Amino acid sequence: MEKIWLKSYPEGVPAEIGPLPYSSLGDLFAQSVARYADRPAAACMGRVLTYRELDEQSRAFAAYLQQVIQLPKGARVALMMPNVLQYMVALFGVLRAGYVVVNVNPLYTPRELEHQLKDSGAEAIVILENFAHTLEAAIAHGVRVPHIIVTSLGDLFPGLKGAITNFVVRYVKKMVPAWRLPQVTRWQEALAAGAKTTLQPVAVGPEDIAFLQYTGGTTGVAKGAVLLHRNILSNVAQATAWIREAVKEGEEIVITALPLYHIFALTANCMTFTALGGLNVLIPNPRDIPGFVKELGKWRFTAMTGVNTLFNALLNHPEFAKLDFSALKVTLGGGMAVQEAVAKRWKQVTGKPLLEAYGLTETSPAVTINPMTLHEYNHSIGLPLPSTEISIRSDAGAELPVGAEGELCVRGPQVMKEYWNRPDETAKVFTEDGFLRTGDVAKIDENGFVYLVDRKKDMILVSGFNVYPNEVEDVIALHPGVLEVAVIGVPDEKSGEVVKAFVVKRDPALTEEAIIAWCRERLTGYKVPKRVEFRDELPKTNVGKILRRALREKRAEKVAKGQ
Repeated sequence: MEKIWLKSYPEGVPAEIGPLPYSSLGDLFAQSVARYADRPAAACMGRVLTYRELDEQSRAFAAYLQQVIQLPKGARVALMMPNVLQYMVALFGVLRAGYVVVNVNPLYTPRELEHQLKDSGAEAIVILENFAHTLEAAIAHGVRVPHIIVTSLGDLFPGLKGAITNFVVRYVKKMVPAWRLPQVTRWQEALAAGAKTTLQPVAVGPEDIAFLQYTGGTTGVAKGAVLLHRNILSNVAQATAWIREAVKEGEEIVITALPLYHIFALTANCMTFTALGGLNVLIPNPRDIPGFVKELGKWRFTAMTGVNTLFNALLNHPEFAKLDFSALKVTLGGGMAVQEAVAKRWKQVTGKPLLEAYGLTETSPAVTINPMTLHEYNHSIGLPLPSTEISIRSDAGAELPVGAEGELCVRGPQVMKEYWNRPDETAKVFTEDGFLRTGDVAKIDENGFVYLVDRKKDMILVSGFNVYPNEVEDVIALHPGVLEVAVIGVPDEKSGEVVKAFVVKRDPALTEEAIIAWCRERLTGYKVPKRVEFRDELPKTNVGKILRRALREKRAEKVAKGQ
């Protein structure tokens, strides 16, 4: 497709990003340390780490992995933590030592964790002790992780504050379930051991793997998107080129409320603002909206990323409108559709636009972003970033003209190499000419703005997180009282969508409550059905495949009739 979007680019944004300024993400970090050593790099719960301190601590952790436990280059290291300072230290330590980061959602159930650790072949894991009981349960099911590093919330707080924080978390708030793991190394022990050795230089280049970033699939099995250093560095360069005119190096303060284990915050907040010498203000628990708003009041923040549900929750808190937004330059919404009502209210309250963006785990993630010069909500997911090609294609693979609806396909330096150990799945998502099939239906207008129309996949989007029906169906189907099950997403004011299950009973006594309780033991909270409808039978094709589409259409008919 001709790059018609270039004519709508804001002044100063290049068509191409050109040669990458860094050879690896470790090199990106090293150059930021050299430029901004004494500037703050990360802050959490009142503790601030400068670039120099982040360098020293991540170097010690890297040396621990390399010299003490002697992991080979390319080893996979799992990180299972919320937004705490230890995550930033471990992240850059793993990358600069030539290892691969495997990000893990700390809210995973043992079943989900078991799959990801086995599939990735992780040789080490860094885990916040609040979630160590989950790892214990996964190990009981046969998971083998040779090296386990356990950290506590207050481990990077100075002196008495750290000890008090850990005491309160464990014994007052009782946020740490009992756990027992074999051969554990405590975080502070690992840093101390690493500090006594010397990190040896390791050759890490653009084509080396940086992340196995897990994402669901139509098969219901989470797959690891293989993201090279080049992929993430390209997306950082693309994003930086897009916002360059609005930001100043060494001065930005970005609010990082979305989890860093999620690709959106990982690239947009952590990597991009580190390259700019900015400060990441980490929010460990953004669900605590009163606490979140109180923390926002401590900073003259200049940038913020989030999902629609987060922005909506903030706007509905009475103290939010009283904050000082005079320094705010960039608010970026992604992960799920930004609703017009939320975008307009955000502009009314903060005086600044809420810009919608679009991306995928497989694209590192950003594909399109609305221009920084946009003043009002425009229903679009924006323009393709520099060095990004898009193509709207029919089911037969033919490219469609401007205005036509078809599958959005993407090609660019930010697109993943492949799925980890899944050549069959990789082959399914790439076209012969190298475009990634997103599974989303979109159209492009004459000015190059892209509009999402619908999702081709059956994926359900709950507060920006992907839920794949097959995974939920597999769990429900294991219940002895269930004969058949199908799962779809239904609209929800708070989270965009929620999971709804349609069940044919094997046991007449089966209840909705029993199914939900069953799922809560086996699935992360956002994947658990919020509604269950019992049916005598489910719609099927002539070969017996359950038709989720028919369930969605039937529900739409009922809504249209006001039922």
